[in-house]
Amino acid sequence: MVLYRLQDFDANYHENFQNSDIKDIDVYSDINNDKVGNVKDILVDETGRIRYLVVDTGFWVFGKQVLLPIGRSRIDYNARRVYAKGLTKNQVEHLPEFQELEKIDYNYEQLVSEVYRTPIVEIPLETSTPLETSVPLEASAPLDLPPVYAEPKEKPISKPVTTPIYKSDAYSDLYEREPSLYEVNEQDHQTLKLYEEQLVANTNLVKRGEVTVAKQVKTETVQISVPVEKERVIVERTTPADAGQVVSPSKANFRDAEVVRIEIYEEIPQIQKQPVVSEEVKIKKVVERDTVETQEIIRREELDIQTDEPIQQNSRLKRTRTN
Repeated sequence: MVLYRLQDFDANYHENFQNSDIKDIDVYSDINNDKVGNVKDILVDETGRIRYLVVDTGFWVFGKQVLLPIGRSRIDYNARRVYAKGLTKNQVEHLPEFQELEKIDYNYEQLVSEVYRTPIVEIPLETSTPLETSVPLEASAPLDLPPVYAEPKEKPISKPVTTPIYKSDAYSDLYEREPSLYEVNEQDHQTLKLYEEQLVANTNLVKRGEVTVAKQVKTETVQISVPVEKERVIVERTTPADAGQVVSPSKANFRDAEVVRIEIYEEIPQIQKQPVVSEEVKIKKVVERDTVETQEIIRREELDIQTDEPIQQNSRLKRTRTN
């Protein structure tokens, strides 16, 4: 089974991993509430499931980093602590040192699991504060109760208690066979998600009306003045100066039906119609922007903690709202 550092497995783990801020927080043993060190890294398998916390044990064994199986951890987000369940200094001393991720193989993880399988000596019940029920190794120990485990006054044997080693060809089932080491105990790692409704403003385009622009032909009677000319004949009768004088018969020219013809003309108006551009109409749409105020009722879940003891609430759960 190949292991990966969390940041190498998922570059965006800060966004995808809800509890990514457990790195660098302090690690305590739940036996005597002794500080062990702090979380330096998180190791996940090929499916992205957390298998180990890399713990720097500088407070117990200076300069040594060891693997803490996720099943042996209890994360207290309010106190910003990781509690290593049943961890003793003797176990830390016998755990193989973590240096390079590439050197972790089946045998290495078997050594780690063997150390954590080492039995822990319990304090006799008659010498400890009575409890209603005994707390198993995997259960989380309340901070305000006496520890249910204590390191033996005498050091255990130098080697961990040996247990059968699984064959390497069953390496893929290693984690399934050790649920107490590699499975997250939901009792110790509980997450309560709070939800709230938020207003998301969108707009829908709806038809409010229609504007029709069309042309139509109308008729009207228009008067126009047109100057015209016409001819007329004027007949003037006058008395000549030699009226009454006798003329010779040769000059007297008596003719019957002698006619003088004069053509008379006049102008009549001739009207023609021709189209001309009288006006130009441009049609376009413009968008007017406005802000519309609206209101809606939204719901929000808030945390209601009921306890007989004072509890320090994580600042991450506090919200600052500005109306």
